[in-house]
Amino acid sequence: MNEKNPFDSIPEDPNFVLVNPDEPDVNPQVWSETKGGTEGVFTGEKKAPRKKPSPRPKASDSPYVTKRFLAVALVLAVIFSSALGAFLGSRMSRGGSYSNLDSNNSLESATGSKLTIQQIYKKNADAVVEISTEVPTKSVLGNSVSQGAGSGVIVNKKGYIATNYHVIEGAKKITVRLRNGRSRSASVVGYDEGNDIAVLKIGGSGYTAATIGKSKKVQVGDLAVAIGNPLGQLGGTTTSGIISALDRQLSINGKKLTLLQTDTAINPGNSGGGLFNGKGELIGLVVAKGSGTGIEGLGFAIPVDTAAPIIDDIIKNGTIVEKPAAGISIFDVTEDQKAEYNVDKAGVYIHEVYGSHAKKAGLKSGDRITKLDGKKVTSSNGLIQAIQKKKVGDAVTFTVERNGKEVTAKVKLEKASQFENQTEDSSQGEQ
Repeated sequence: MNEKNPFDSIPEDPNFVLVNPDEPDVNPQVWSETKGGTEGVFTGEKKAPRKKPSPRPKASDSPYVTKRFLAVALVLAVIFSSALGAFLGSRMSRGGSYSNLDSNNSLESATGSKLTIQQIYKKNADAVVEISTEVPTKSVLGNSVSQGAGSGVIVNKKGYIATNYHVIEGAKKITVRLRNGRSRSASVVGYDEGNDIAVLKIGGSGYTAATIGKSKKVQVGDLAVAIGNPLGQLGGTTTSGIISALDRQLSINGKKLTLLQTDTAINPGNSGGGLFNGKGELIGLVVAKGSGTGIEGLGFAIPVDTAAPIIDDIIKNGTIVEKPAAGISIFDVTEDQKAEYNVDKAGVYIHEVYGSHAKKAGLKSGDRITKLDGKKVTSSNGLIQAIQKKKVGDAVTFTVERNGKEVTAKVKLEKASQFENQTEDSSQGEQ
């Protein structure tokens, strides 16, 4: 998403006009009142000629109601209709609520959000920044400078900003624009290219930082609010939707990433911006969107549980700490794939063993991994995340199933960088 903005200008909003309903056809009616036996005669145009009153019949012999009774009835009718109108009006003013229907259709209510979208925005608007870059390029026409744009999230009040590596890749000049309109020159503290994460630093302190949440607590259907800088020109734009899927494994520009999926509107320039939950907590860094004819509502974010340890290491050490690995490649087998792989059970299987410590511990291709340090393993992604929480040199215990028997193997973790080119199959994971 670090690319020159293809739009020279933003089109103006279309003009809107207020459409008024047709004027009602008013035809006032004229009522006349006659004394005597005919009362309230409607003429439709003008007063009817007054007739000579006939003798008043006795009350006991008259088949009609008296004028006094009719007057009282009319007064009561007016009072009743006024009360009924006030009652119905109050019901309508409550937003069309009904006694037997749930009429609260807001996205916040439907997703169980603790805060409204407006409150989430106000809480984080100052923590999300605009990033612009200048990248030197060479061509047959000579040297030039390419302009790029993205977003970032302040994660520390001392001016540390998290973003995507691809937003600042190759940049010689990086400028951060705050919500208050002020711009700051930024330096690169460090980055993890494999996970597409970078950390920048701007001068000063006392900045508003985002509250870090827990992406492992996120569920499909939860509220998701994105704040970023779409098109590189619309900083502070807020869009909302839901979490559409968890642990979505994608290969983006050669990087294997496990991401959150959302239908929140994501556009070029949103990269590195924040994805927030219903509490206003940061749960992901926006990284990619689905594109192409007919593709809508496909946005992706790096889970904060993946990003936070990396960001913390970079802030603490100035660079990314070497990631650990067990020296094996693994893959998932679903119930539907058992026949394809000629196995009896679904689970996480070892494809290849290439680490010296893993070979020494006795791990073999075809082993089904059931536990790591006594905890059940259900997916290759879960196993990878568990190992990456360790450090190089730590020892972990694998429990595997081989030929119907349970086998344990204690493996000392090695540097992941030495295994980076061991497999090219995107369906497999390296650990």
